[in-house]
Amino acid sequence: MKTNRIVVITGAAGGMGTKFVERFLQNDDVVFAADVQQDGLQKLKNKLDRMDQLHIAMCDISNEDDCNAIAEIARSKCGRVDVLVNCAGYFPIKPFVEMTSQEWRRVVDINLTGAFLMCKAIYPLMKGLGWGRIINIGSASTFDGVPGQTHYVAAKAGLFGFTRSLARELGDDGITVNIVTPGLTLTPPVRRDTPAELISSQIKLRAIGRDEQPVDLVGAVFFLASPDADFISGQTINVDGGKHML
Repeated sequence: MKTNRIVVITGAAGGMGTKFVERFLQNDDVVFAADVQQDGLQKLKNKLDRMDQLHIAMCDISNEDDCNAIAEIARSKCGRVDVLVNCAGYFPIKPFVEMTSQEWRRVVDINLTGAFLMCKAIYPLMKGLGWGRIINIGSASTFDGVPGQTHYVAAKAGLFGFTRSLARELGDDGITVNIVTPGLTLTPPVRRDTPAELISSQIKLRAIGRDEQPVDLVGAVFFLASPDADFISGQTINVDGGKHML
């Protein structure tokens, strides 16, 4: 197993992101954890207490200056980045007929443009290494659509095209680009904002009949970041308990 990698994770203080941070630290990798939640980042730092391996930084991925700042921090401390996990996301519920163009742009900026900005900022720190990983976190909602989330589903669908095209552009650099699509996952915001009947209904649609937890995504992400995935690029790994079988 490859160790001592330099890993950048956005949305690192969220339900999925924290699990990714923990797994890479367990592997003796250096992690730069980025999020808009300063309190969440500090709690993460206090919990893991890995002063030499975990670095935290505030970052709004829809802001190009913030993305460039994260890249500069990684460059100044380590000189390179081996793995980028674009996990940050924003998924409000709003009926299409009530949605404003500003609300649409905000959701697209975070869920699609943010991945572009992070890749753009981090790529120079991967180029020339002969090896690199970009892992985008999409959504299985793109397979059947979700009422009230046309902006979110459209943005995540765009992430498929971005992932595949970028994989073709960066392949000669030894960089793979893949996407992981979770089903409805019981992160704190989902538990707080999603009706209980909707959560329970998903169990009946899955081959594996239980709730999906953030830790369920760790294996797929860690695999794609490993040398075992050297010849996998532009692909989708769907992790939704077998609701959708691609």
